[in-house]
Amino acid sequence: MKVVGFAGYSGSGKTTLVEKLIPALKLRGLRVSVVKHAHHRFDIDHPGKDTFRHREAGAFEVVVASQNRLALMREFEQPCELTVHQLIAELYDGVDWVLVEGFKHSDLPKIEVWRASSGKPTRYGGDDFVVAIATDSPERLPSATLRPVLDLNAPDAVADFLVNNQERFDYSFEDRLG
Repeated sequence: MKVVGFAGYSGSGKTTLVEKLIPALKLRGLRVSVVKHAHHRFDIDHPGKDTFRHREAGAFEVVVASQNRLALMREFEQPCELTVHQLIAELYDGVDWVLVEGFKHSDLPKIEVWRASSGKPTRYGGDDFVVAIATDSPERLPSATLRPVLDLNAPDAVADFLVNNQERFDYSFEDRLG
């Protein structure tokens, strides 16, 4: 399994890049999963649905499945912030690539997504886990870097970078979870 993170400020284009990388990697015959960090309370269920009613009744976990998909919803009894490694461990082990959006402070190799128009600072100068920068304005990077600079608007080129450097993104559960 290969794992790569995508870090950047809100509005930088992380979600759009990940969304376009999924089919680019799938066209190369690769199975892709995504781990996304949410900063706030979220829900994928809807009031009135059976699964919502089961959770509201106090179920710790609800698994719903059809012939096309499976979803697991788990309610934490106390606030609990899982690590990115714990979330990756929850995924199917037959996946080729895991694209991680968010978790900017993780120890995963990551691509920084940066737009000069955002007015936000870059992370690559102080984060040794940033292995490349995807940007729409490479000429405006605030400091020189030896890291690869990728075109944020060319997801096929970013996919090529990942596949051509795949050994850099090897992931081992034993090394991460103890």
